[in-house]
Amino acid sequence: STLDRSSAASDVYKRQLLLLSSAGQAFSQGWEEDKPEKLRLDKGLKYNVEMQADFSSGSTPLWLNANRYGLSSLDETNGYVRAGLSRPLRTDSARRWGVGYGVDLAVPYNYTSNFVVQQAFVEARWLHGVLTVGSKQYPMELKDDRLSSGSQTFGINARPVPQVRLALPDYWTLPFANGWLHLKGHIAYGMMTDDGWQHDFTGKKSKYADNVLYHSKAGYLKFGNENFFCPFSFELGLEMASTFGGTSYLPDGNGGMTAIKGDTGFSAFWNAFIPGGADVGETTYQNAEGNQVGSWLVRLNWEEDLWRFSIYADKYFEDHSAMFLVDYDGYGEGSEWQEKKKSRYLLYDFKDIMLGAEFRMNYDRWVNGVVFEYIYSKYQSGPIYHDHTSTIPDHIGGKDNFYNHGIYTGWQHWGQVMGNPLYRSPLYNSDGTICVKDNRFMAFHLGIDGCPIERFTYRLLASWQEGLGTYDDPYGKSRHNFSFMLEGQYAFGGKLLKGWSVKGAYGMDLGSILGNNYGFQLTVAKTGLLNL
Repeated sequence: STLDRSSAASDVYKRQLLLLSSAGQAFSQGWEEDKPEKLRLDKGLKYNVEMQADFSSGSTPLWLNANRYGLSSLDETNGYVRAGLSRPLRTDSARRWGVGYGVDLAVPYNYTSNFVVQQAFVEARWLHGVLTVGSKQYPMELKDDRLSSGSQTFGINARPVPQVRLALPDYWTLPFANGWLHLKGHIAYGMMTDDGWQHDFTGKKSKYADNVLYHSKAGYLKFGNENFFCPFSFELGLEMASTFGGTSYLPDGNGGMTAIKGDTGFSAFWNAFIPGGADVGETTYQNAEGNQVGSWLVRLNWEEDLWRFSIYADKYFEDHSAMFLVDYDGYGEGSEWQEKKKSRYLLYDFKDIMLGAEFRMNYDRWVNGVVFEYIYSKYQSGPIYHDHTSTIPDHIGGKDNFYNHGIYTGWQHWGQVMGNPLYRSPLYNSDGTICVKDNRFMAFHLGIDGCPIERFTYRLLASWQEGLGTYDDPYGKSRHNFSFMLEGQYAFGGKLLKGWSVKGAYGMDLGSILGNNYGFQLTVAKTGLLNL
């Protein structure tokens, strides 16, 4: 009947309005308040006070000092008093724009410096975009911060680099693909702050670098839709970074140092963003300007109501031979030795990679999470590096020398590698050289955490490693290392002790890569909100 058709049309119209309303809400993601209350920069202030002490036989064991954003020491006895104040951006989550800031200071004992500005930043958000200026700790992407051994490019092992950073920090659902495609990422420029430490560590007798600039960028795509009954999602990411500019000092072989001043003009910033150009002094054979590093990331997720399971890969690279696993090898001979004459390419083996599996319960159990990882870095595009010549046209780009560089001091900050700490950090070196002396290795890593009783959590980390040194300075025979840590934390309840927690951890290293080390760590902390 006419009435039925009219009613049906009305229902269709209502459903369309509902769909449009839902789409609008998804796009704005909760910023619905037209006239929010007046902005108060003192609202939502969080504070933290923390005291930590380490007591070891030998150096501080690996998992008592690694993946702590560089706030650690290898000395047998060390510690710090730390205090921080922050206003998270989520305080303004109902607004289309928001403001955040933070300061985090530490007074350490037996550290590489006597006073540490761990974090000092201000940031502003408009819709999904965030602009941050300063030094801030950023978590790893597509990995578990507590249980993973660490990302190979953007890890949490070194002190934060002061920078200007523009980011989409959380996945934004793109306005097409019916809600199945999401994007996040960042771009940043900054400057390293460890000049003084490099002077002291090297005595200005081995390679060091001053006023080095920093660039990082990353993009991540996620395929999945939480609004449909589809527990599967897929994530793909590309992370890239560069250190460039500044002035590097290299031994000249006669007891002196040769200064190499890097470019700091617009072209240098562009070559950091899109790898290109050449380092100072390079003529016939040119590499991309600066120290270029990066990783391909892949993660597959399956999530149920009570648990989720993921597998992931992190493929590290320092040049095109490891990034694309292919190199042009069709140059001519004689007078045509610089000309591309043939459609000939060299394929590299797909060996160097980090593979991981993660299981996580969505509710507290004796075992909440388990992470298992396998890392292999022995290949590095092979043991041979040969630039084509007029007599030998073959071009082979091996000996990548992960985390090291011929001009700069490598992928490190304040002596700690900025990626995965299973690459032996320069801070361990006793000869005053800033380089990673064990970057060719194979390792297995296990992480477990849980909450067996209310307010008590634990964490266990264990890693086994077989190292070969580097191609330029190999070990006489393979060396091995086992690192272990067991940590427990109790958060007090009640009005009197609310916000207080105490944490104790035991760690050890066994083997010839890091030596035999045993240690205990005690941390007392207080966190809370400042009600102003």
